[in-house]
Amino acid sequence: MPLGRNLNQRNMTGEKNNFPEKQVCYFLTFNTVDWVDIFIRPVYKQIIVHSLNHFIDQKGLTVYAWCLMTNHLHLLAQAKENGVIAEIEKEYKSFTTQKILEAIDTEQEIRKNWMMERFENFSNRLGLLQKFHVWQTSSSPVFIDLQKKEAIIEHFEFIHNNPVRDRIVDTPSDYLYSSARDYSGMQGLVHITKPPLLEQQLVTSDSTSSFFGKFIRN
Repeated sequence: MPLGRNLNQRNMTGEKNNFPEKQVCYFLTFNTVDWVDIFIRPVYKQIIVHSLNHFIDQKGLTVYAWCLMTNHLHLLAQAKENGVIAEIEKEYKSFTTQKILEAIDTEQEIRKNWMMERFENFSNRLGLLQKFHVWQTSSSPVFIDLQKKEAIIEHFEFIHNNPVRDRIVDTPSDYLYSSARDYSGMQGLVHITKPPLLEQQLVTSDSTSSFFGKFIRN
């Protein structure tokens, strides 16, 4: 279960909060419709990676941490300048939905009819104008103060340990589709930004492995 669901989520809509904007971010979880395991093939995984980088480079998104599993995406992210994270989320879901549907149509996807039926049924159930939906509408946003190291570490641990909990890998940094690699001295797939508090912790740690051993428990 995502962390901190009882926290005040009003700031997701862009209402003024009690912290300077540069000090806040959000923990977000994007779940696929009916928990369909779309992201078991590299072509769909790469759509998420390329789209994240596009939104980071062009759409004012800052990503501090991320992890893509077979049917959901975790983000620790922030909107730059005067951007609103809810608007970026909506655009990102729409953008990736289009790219994923195009890939399903062109790839030799044996589950094509099965997946498309679920994406269409979800739209019909909610009476949505868009015919197909890959993502559920709610992301359960959690408001996080970037000045609170304990809160940041808690969410980093949760995000990066997803593939470990599912017994996919032994350590977070072994998993290609997350930012754990960036925090262990390797080059990750997404253009992340490291929060100053964690950047400082990495510098003062004896090594990246000791950092993960202390803060990103396996």
